[in-house]
Parts: sequence; structure tokens; C-alpha cells
Amino acid sequence: MVKNLELLAPAGDLEKLKVAVLYGADAVFIGGKKLSLRAKASNFTVEMIKEACDFAHAHGSKVYITVNILPHEEDMVEVEEYLKALDDAGIDAIIVSSMAIVSIAKKIGVSYELHLSTQQSTVNLEAINFYKDLGFNRVVLGRETTLQEIEEIKNNTDMPLEVFIHGGMCSSYSGRCSLSNHMTGRDANRGGCAHSCRWNYKLFDKDEVLELDGHMFKIGSKDLMSFSIMPKLIDLGIDSFKIEGRMKSLHYIATIVKAYREFIDGYLEGKDVNELVEIATNEAKKAENRDSSVGFFNGQVTQEGGLYFDGAEIPPQDFIGIIKGYDDEKKMALLEQRNHFRLPQTFELIQPKGETKIFTLDKVYDEEGNEIEFANHAMQTLYLPIDKVKEYSILRKKS
Repeated sequence: MVKNLELLAPAGDLEKLKVAVLYGADAVFIGGKKLSLRAKASNFTVEMIKEACDFAHAHGSKVYITVNILPHEEDMVEVEEYLKALDDAGIDAIIVSSMAIVSIAKKIGVSYELHLSTQQSTVNLEAINFYKDLGFNRVVLGRETTLQEIEEIKNNTDMPLEVFIHGGMCSSYSGRCSLSNHMTGRDANRGGCAHSCRWNYKLFDKDEVLELDGHMFKIGSKDLMSFSIMPKLIDLGIDSFKIEGRMKSLHYIATIVKAYREFIDGYLEGKDVNELVEIATNEAKKAENRDSSVGFFNGQVTQEGGLYFDGAEIPPQDFIGIIKGYDDEKKMALLEQRNHFRLPQTFELIQPKGETKIFTLDKVYDEEGNEIEFANHAMQTLYLPIDKVKEYSILRKKS
């Protein structure tokens, strides 16, 4: 039941796609310049999509394109040409919510699969059978589906199912929210969500502003983290495990993908589940800056799943940079620095494949070969005297 399970990762640009694939993603979902719900992501031109497909396919991974907005009339211009161009680029599937776009794709006879977006909030067997009859190849279940419901659905359909396992949740049904529209004029269902649920608000009791121990009030939800739920999902034979986050950093993508990859592989190898959960959770926290929960998996979300008050949403500063190459002659790794550090410093080196290395450095060199002890310029190019390491390895401070 589990031999074809897929770990599906997000990527907001080509470099993040490469990182996701190298760190263990079986498939990657990205957005094009048209019809994508993450309008503020870098997103991909058709030429970039072709390059992404070439890279992913060379590493045995697939590429899915989000064509998932709820389109208005002006969004439907040149849709047929765009869908054809995606076919020519070699994509494996589109993730789509509009039946109009599906109709066009079927009319022109595209070769890629049709995956129903979570935007359709599909949470029951009858709906899944309906979309199967329409010719869909996969359904992305709504984030609101409980584990019990997923089990009942899976036991009664052969439709491939995709389930969200990690990342941002929504205070509305799978993103079908109009708060942003009303409050900012930015359409959440056309890629412009302002995340109004995560703003700070005053909470009133009639005309009285409540004092919440100095806090402001939010109406959002905690992020999803599913390591404790994964064994059951794997045993059910869920086809695809989806990580959310096309707007997330390169460090986040590498850390979270590797954590789930190693958890899945470890579980299939029969390793101790409690130990796997502990290791993966601790690793994921190094890239997180928001509280998390298991969402709706255990049933209706209680107040423990809400994000009601100001949190310590401070981005982790442990991420130092990414290895962009290695000079065999000089025995130096080329580092593209992202956060400042001072030497001597103990680091963790997280590699796409292989164990994490821990070492201490007291020497680093700039591009001119000058020895420096304090690196405080973002995107600075530095040389590290270390043993040969793989490209796209991640360097961070040892916590």
C-alpha cells in the first residue's frame, strides 16, 4: 500500500525547487505567472517551468503547477494557450479548482494529470466520486478532513488522495476566505491574501475594550505539524503527503522536507516511532517561527489549535547560509551567507543526503582571501576551510 507514497514539497522559485528535490521531495508544486494563488511568490515563466521539469525529472521527481485561483472573466484570457504551453514544458499535473479550466484542459487534450485543488474543500466520499467521474486523477482533501473521515474515504475509493501534513492553516474552509477582500481589496482566492486573520485586533465586550494582559487578539490558526499522525496516514496508504509553503525560505524547505523524508523512510524501515517523532519535531522547530498543532486530524479543532494572541514570531537566526560550490584545489567550500556570525563558532552542516556534520570554525575568508572573524553582510560570499561537501548543503549555528 505504501510503495508509491509521495512526499510533495512547495517551491517559490527555481533554487528552492532544486533544494526540495535534492532533500528528498518526490514531487514539487510551483506556480506559474498566471492563475496561481501565490501572486507574491517569485513564480515561474514557462521557460523556467521547462527548466524546473528537466531538473526534477533528471532526479526522478515530478512537477505540478498550481492553476488554482477562482478565476474572474479577465483571468480567462489566453488560458488555452497557457495550458498548452505547460504541456509543452513537460509538467506532470496541474492543481486546479475551476471546472472551466478543467473543461478547457480536457478539450485540448493535455497529457498531464488533473489534480483537484484543496480550494474546492472536498471532505466527503460523494464529492470525490463526483470529481472522479469528471476525469480528475487525484483529489487534494480539504484541510478540515479528520483522520477518521480520511480512513473511511480511503477504504471506499480508488481515487488517489493528497493530504496536507505541514504548514500554514486557514481560519476559513481551505482558503476560501473573503476577509482579505473586504478589509484590503486583495482577493484571497486570486492570489492576493493579506492574511487578515493573523493581524492584531482589539477585543470588545460590548463597548469595552478587554485588557488581555497586554496582548492583542488574533483570529488565526496554528500551523500544521503531523509527525505524530504520519504513521496512521502511511498505513492507510495515502498517496501524497503535502507540505505547504511556496512563500517559505530555502532553509525552511530544506529542513522540513528532510525531516519528513527521514521520518517516512525510517518508519518504513521499522524504526521506533516515538524516537522518529521526537527527532523530526526537534528538527522542524529549527526552521519554524509559529506554534503548531495537528489541525483537524483528531477531530474538531479546540482552542488549543487557535492562534489568538501575540506570539514570539521571530524568524530563527541559526541559518547561516547555503553551500554553492567546492574548490577541490583549495579545499574550500563556497558559502552564500544569509545571517551574521562571529568566529569561533560551532556549526551544523545539513546535507541533501547523508548525516549532519558538526564542526567548529575559527577561520573564514572573504572573496579577496582575507581572513575575517565577523561576517555581517547578507548574501556575502565566503570561503570555509572544511572537507568536501555537497552543493546546496545548509550551514547553521549549532543550537
